[in-house]
Amino acid sequence: MTLNGHSLIAGKTTAGTGGTTYGMNPATNEQLEPAYSLLTEDQLKLATVAAAEAYPSFSALEPEIHAAFLEAIADNIEAIGEEELITRASQETGLPAPRLQGERARTTGQLRLFANVVRTGDFRGVRIDPALPDRTPLPRADIRQRQIPLGPVAVFGASNFPFAFSTAGGDTASALAAGCPVVFKAHNAHPGTGELVGQAVVKAVKDFGLHPGVFALVYGPGASIGQALVADPAIKAVGFTGSQAAGIALMKTAAARREPIPVYAEMSSLNPVFVFEGALKGDIDALAQQYVASVTGSSGQLCTSPGLLFAPEGEAGDELAAAVGRAVSGCSGQTMLTEGIAGSWNAGTEAIASAKGVDLIGKGLEGQTSNAPAPTIFGTQVRDFVSNHVLHEEIFGAASLVIRYTSSQDLIEAINRLEGQLTASLQLTEEDYPTAAPLIPALEQKVGRIIINGWPTGVEVGHAMVHGGPFPATSDSRTTSVGTLAINRFLRPVAYQNIPQELLPSPLQDENPWKVNRLIDGKPEHG
Repeated sequence: MTLNGHSLIAGKTTAGTGGTTYGMNPATNEQLEPAYSLLTEDQLKLATVAAAEAYPSFSALEPEIHAAFLEAIADNIEAIGEEELITRASQETGLPAPRLQGERARTTGQLRLFANVVRTGDFRGVRIDPALPDRTPLPRADIRQRQIPLGPVAVFGASNFPFAFSTAGGDTASALAAGCPVVFKAHNAHPGTGELVGQAVVKAVKDFGLHPGVFALVYGPGASIGQALVADPAIKAVGFTGSQAAGIALMKTAAARREPIPVYAEMSSLNPVFVFEGALKGDIDALAQQYVASVTGSSGQLCTSPGLLFAPEGEAGDELAAAVGRAVSGCSGQTMLTEGIAGSWNAGTEAIASAKGVDLIGKGLEGQTSNAPAPTIFGTQVRDFVSNHVLHEEIFGAASLVIRYTSSQDLIEAINRLEGQLTASLQLTEEDYPTAAPLIPALEQKVGRIIINGWPTGVEVGHAMVHGGPFPATSDSRTTSVGTLAINRFLRPVAYQNIPQELLPSPLQDENPWKVNRLIDGKPEHG
């Protein structure tokens, strides 16, 4: 595929007139060709108008065609080729090829998973309460319900996942599966990767004869084009993964519209790990190495990287802290995604290092490339953690804080002081169950996923996964951005009362032409 350096709108390459930007190689800080033209707000309208025009036909697409379209996107991404796609992504992000290969597989897997969701049809939420004309004292009308797509969705690419949370990533896949056209705002840190995948999506739209407004890839500054996209009346929902400041700015814009819309924003998380006494009777060195590996993987640039580890006071806890120090000292810094992200990591670690009651547990080696700071683990006491908000700030990158505690009450107090998180992990044995039990209900109020004897990094894409949590982990704790339940973000229920068969949508007709699973008078009917 040829990189054109322009937005893709209504199936056509569209040169922006709002300036240019370049991808940068964070390992060398070298500029990458080609230049990418940025849209003006007037040009952005071309994408949103086309998306609105595409909505009526796309939202009513027959399930088999709809599912095959999603599978074709996955096929097209894989057809780009290893050398072209993975090499460009590595140049733009500094991420190693194996990590990117795995992420590409996750991306195509998500698309195929949602294709199966479309075929099954459960997400349509069909419920039928047949009329009861002879019911007394009052008859019951015929009432039928289904979930319909919200409308065009604005999706923002994430810096740390150039595939899985980018052009055809989870937000795009779930919105398209719901029947919503997508206007995708490319992340300017990996514009070439975004364009390659965008071309794969556009090809699928064209090959299936869909309205070209089903998908658009747009380039522009987040402060202007991003805000204009959220403010556009054609957009009915937003998917975002990024910083808390940017997410809140988009939420404010969405709430200030004449017609407010939902913003599903994943923003920040510390992902605490709680280590209990029983877990320290095993291989402490192995436990420490697993923790450090989770902290340093992908240079710590994962939304589920463990930023906090609570360890008990006493000799065993001292041994764990020492083992953590040894483990991290052997780690070298990995190239971070951008020079700006590396700068923010330096500022964050400097702030925590100067905080009262904080000590250095261990530090690795500087990496051999630009923007590859040494992984660092700090230590403190639970009383200092509870009282100092600086220690609650996320550091995006390979840094973490070990917090020493003396009792389960210390842990409950710390949990109560935590903001919303994506995950919490407990390292324990059966003897720790009585101590850990009170933490579970407390953690349920703070996190979206509770993990026993595992680590938060590595998110399985499936039917039961929840990748969400209370604010500021996400803007809406009722939802998930990973897994099949993510489709629900872009749907709303509509009831149809006493509607003739000829006027009913296909899933609600008595003959059930789409063969979807339904609930008839409260009883399951399989399509």
